[in-house]
Order: sequence, then structure tokens, then C-alpha cells
Amino acid sequence: MKYDFTSIMDRKGKDSIAVDNIPIPGVTVKEGFSKIPMWVADMNFPTVPTIVEEVIKRAQHPAFGYFSPSDAYFDSIIRWQKIRHGVEGLTKEAIGYENGVLGCVASALRAFTAPGEPILLHSPTYIGFTGTVNNAGRKIVHSELYRDENGVWRMDYEDMDRKLKENHIHFAIFCSPHNPTGRVWEKEEIEKAMEVYRKNDCVVVSDEIWSDLILGGHEHIPTQTVSEDARQRTIAIYAPSKTFNLAGLIGSYHIVYNPYLRDRLDAEARSTHYNSMNVLSMHALIGAYKPEGEQWVDELCEVLTDNVNYAYDYILSHFEGVTLAKPQGTYMLYLDCEGWCKAHGVEMDELLKKGPEVGVIWQDGRPFNRPYAIRLNLAVPHSLVVEAMDRMDRYVFNAK
Repeated sequence: MKYDFTSIMDRKGKDSIAVDNIPIPGVTVKEGFSKIPMWVADMNFPTVPTIVEEVIKRAQHPAFGYFSPSDAYFDSIIRWQKIRHGVEGLTKEAIGYENGVLGCVASALRAFTAPGEPILLHSPTYIGFTGTVNNAGRKIVHSELYRDENGVWRMDYEDMDRKLKENHIHFAIFCSPHNPTGRVWEKEEIEKAMEVYRKNDCVVVSDEIWSDLILGGHEHIPTQTVSEDARQRTIAIYAPSKTFNLAGLIGSYHIVYNPYLRDRLDAEARSTHYNSMNVLSMHALIGAYKPEGEQWVDELCEVLTDNVNYAYDYILSHFEGVTLAKPQGTYMLYLDCEGWCKAHGVEMDELLKKGPEVGVIWQDGRPFNRPYAIRLNLAVPHSLVVEAMDRMDRYVFNAK
């Protein structure tokens, strides 16, 4: 490999909540155990050097005044979407800056719904969606995903249609690839979902921030490409932040082809007087979406695929009572520990402390709407995945 995905970075004191924080209250790491950061969606790999080069080059100029996004910014997005996802016909006019995916969700909620109005989301649900919808004073209606006979997460289209009709819902949030399950939806599945939304006259916000992190054997299909109707009713949101670990720089973007949706969304975003791009985040995106970034992402996805395969196989073969679906995208595992907890008479609050006590800093998965869930981040060097599985085996799930 050309790029380094094996070295363990020292991020202490470098503005990293992933390394510096433990999300389980009242827990300290026992003496003799190092921290393995496996919770918030933050990667512990050095990003592609072209990002650093572009940011440094711009920072060497001593003026940081008002600016407008450059043609290079828009051209980079258009090129990336075409090469990576096969998107044709994307123009500068359809692209708009967003201060994060959730900022765009919040603007869309204000632009197209009223306080108290119900919104359809799938469950398990990304906690960012839950907080944003609740903070906007809207009502969440869940359509439950289910695992089929092969353990694959699926949408229930009849349930979606029923919930939309019963609650008179005209706004839905779609997550592709899905967070937290890691499901990469196939074209036929997206087509069916978008047909349900069409029949119920829904504006659809499609969060596709994980679209570059697809594991071996799978392919991301942009929601807007499955039909002309999907293209016209969907607000799609992307960012280099998950792909290249740039969350600290802030900078997402929307793709909206429908002029009516775009005008309403842009007007709402401008009204905050806050949704403005940072000049360094613009140059970071330009650095990310270079050919070097393509190779870096390809290598990253190989590393993540290996990590997921190892952890998935290890968990199913060693941790009796713990189940999970194998992710097809993202770098997060979503564990169901109900069987283990009931077999051992252990409450989830107690189990959640056991991992961080031995340095496996995982995340409480219950806020994503499953009562026995743990969320585990595998975007760390493979040696740390091996070490984490060993600690979970010896000190948590098979402790003697």
C-alpha cells in the first residue's frame, strides 16, 4: 500500500474527543490498559497528504478575508461524484455548502415542515437525526428495519407506506448507507423506497455522508440516480468529513436538482446568518478530491473490509449471545448483546462499563433505538482491532 494505515498515531492533546474522552459516565481505564478509541465516528488514520498540503499552502498566505467558493471547489465535487459514483449532469448550480449534514437537515425541516409535524425515519436511527428533529419541534415516526433470514437489514415498505398515510407525513429522512447498521442499499431497494415516498408526496432528505466508505463486494447507488422523480424530490447531503476524517474542519454540501427545493432550502440556510464556508475547509475538500484521494480511499476501504471481516468473525465465534449483521459500508459495528446479558444476568449499564475499564472505548448503542446495543468503531489500525477483540474476549464476554 502507498499510504499508512498501520501506524498508531499519538493524538493526545491534539483536539480529539475520540482519544481524550470516555463516553460511558463514571468509568476510568484500569491501570495497565491503554485506550483504544472505538466509539465516536472518527478515524485513527493519518489523512491523505494532499489535504494537508492544500491547507498549508493556503494558510501560508497571511490574509483570510471574505471569499466565495472557487470554481476549483465545485469542479472537484462534480469530478468526484462522476468518478466515484457515476453521477452525470451535475452542475455548479445544484451544489450548495452546508455546515454539516445535520445543519442541512435542520434547514430542510424548517423549510418544508411545520412545528409538531411528523417526520418518517427508519429505526435503528442515527442519534444526530433524533436530536435534530426533536430540537426542531417536529415529531418522529419510526419505521422499523428488520433482519431477514440471512441476518441482513431490510426496509419494510408496507410499514413505511402505512406510517406515511396514517400520520399524513410529507417529509422523510433516508440514510444511505445506513447508520448505524452499515447497510448499503441496493438499487432495487432504493427504487422501492422512493416509490413509497412518491406515492405519499414526500420531500426526502438523503444523508449519503458514508457513501465513499463501502466495503468489499458492495456499491453505493446515489438516491437521486434511481429515477427522474427521485432526482427531483431529493435533497442529498455529502461531505469529505467521514471519508477523510475532516469533521474538525466542518464542511458538507448538498446536491439539489429541483429549483423549488433548492430555493427554499437556500433561503432557510441563509436566514441563520451562520451557514458560511470556512476557507480552509474549502481547500481541504479540493485536496481530498484529487486522484491521490481516490487511491487513499480505495486503500482505506480495503483496510476497513479486513477489519470488519476479522471483528465480525471473531465476535460470532467467541461471544455467545452477541449477534450482529455484517456491515456492508461504514466502519461501525452495531452489536446486539441481549442474549449475552440475559444468559449472564448482567444489565446493560453494567456491561457498558466493562469495555472501557479495559481500554476498549466503545459507545452506548441504546440511543440508536435498540435496548441492548453497543456501537463499535473499527477505523483503527488492524493491530488495535486484534487487541480489542482479545480484551473483549478475556475481560468482558468470557471473563473468568
